[in-house]
Amino acid sequence: MSSRPNYITVADVMTPSPVVIDGLASIQDALDLMESNKVNSLVIDRRHEGDEYGLISVSVIASKIISQNKSFDRSSVYEIMEKPVLTVSSTMEIKYAIRLLTKFSLSRALVTEIGQMVGFVTLRDMTVRYAKAEAARKKDKDTDKET
Repeated sequence: MSSRPNYITVADVMTPSPVVIDGLASIQDALDLMESNKVNSLVIDRRHEGDEYGLISVSVIASKIISQNKSFDRSSVYEIMEKPVLTVSSTMEIKYAIRLLTKFSLSRALVTEIGQMVGFVTLRDMTVRYAKAEAARKKDKDTDKET
């Protein structure tokens, strides 16, 4: 028996090592960090074992800072971050992670292993990867029928 699963896991699709920012940082600092790392979201780390991860994205900054005419320099990440953030196991099959994110109308989730953050995954990346795998599986099945 193969030790490799016959399905795509979240770990296969995730972006490892997301960019982390302190909750006390300003929104301007967050935007600068996003720009320098070419990312659209940042993770706010847990402050202690019982705490949860947070997330801030460009869309959250747009809706909670820009649209409300607030200052980038006087607003802090912790004031607008999404917390708690949905987490999924790195070993979860992506079709279940897709179902989970769509159930809660979310576009991304943090990926954990043994309670520690190891990456993040987006609904877009999982959907594209799943669709490609299904197309390849269908093609293989059609090829088997011809032989």
